[in-house]
Amino acid sequence: MSGLLHDRLTKGDRLEVLRGPGTRGFPLVRHRDTSPLLHRHAWVVALAAGALLYLIVERALVDTGNVNFVPSLILLGALVVPVAFVTFVHGRSATWSVSLPVLLVAAVFGGVVGTVTAGLFEYDTVRKLGVLPTLGIGLIEESAKLVVPLLLLMLGTRIAGRSNGLMVGVTVGMAFAALETMGYAFTALLQTQGDLGAVDQVLLLRGLLSPAGHAAWTGLACAALYRRPVEPRYSLWRFVATFALVVVLHGLWDSRSDWWWYLGVGAVSLGLLALEARRGLREPART
Repeated sequence: MSGLLHDRLTKGDRLEVLRGPGTRGFPLVRHRDTSPLLHRHAWVVALAAGALLYLIVERALVDTGNVNFVPSLILLGALVVPVAFVTFVHGRSATWSVSLPVLLVAAVFGGVVGTVTAGLFEYDTVRKLGVLPTLGIGLIEESAKLVVPLLLLMLGTRIAGRSNGLMVGVTVGMAFAALETMGYAFTALLQTQGDLGAVDQVLLLRGLLSPAGHAAWTGLACAALYRRPVEPRYSLWRFVATFALVVVLHGLWDSRSDWWWYLGVGAVSLGLLALEARRGLREPART
């Protein structure tokens, strides 16, 4: 019997056998990443290809002065890091079962619905109150980003579970960040009367910071949200606590503009996301 088990574990899905207190001699089996090498490092290809395309478009814009290249420049600059980071997260584990069409729907609709909803609520709040605290911004934006993930979850529980929620959340968060970055880059272009250096700075800074911001926050919130249907003991209050933490992190992020502040809050946010992803590795893949 033990020989058959060993044979299955070594030739199958690279399952890890753990023996510890409380197991009574029975193996505790944990799924580990079975992604091919190319899949695990596809984010490098996405990052390099995106950066190359951006440089090509920028060079063409500088050489020709043709403003028709500006939309392509902003679009590529805003998408390079988000696409690479989503690809990176997806390649870390085989435990998620979210299909590519679902992720595309989450990205497109989640990003658009999130930015529009947040923008309308923020505008309405400022118009009525005259001011919007950073915690208010965090509450509005984090709530808006959960609209589409919640709708996807309500359509069926096949994508429920911590890992699937994290994957959907990171995707929506990155789409939201990309659309925001496009808006800021376009604003910088207008305010500086066409200074490409200012646009480059906005795209680079917001692109590098986006994984530690919207991606981490929405990933954490969705991971908690998607646990509820498959874990009866997971109380609603635990999701509320996670969501409150996300709102606080977002509020802290917006409260200052110092690089060391972004570094500190971003490190905490990414650390929590990495911890949540690691916990998700212990779950069996959902099919």
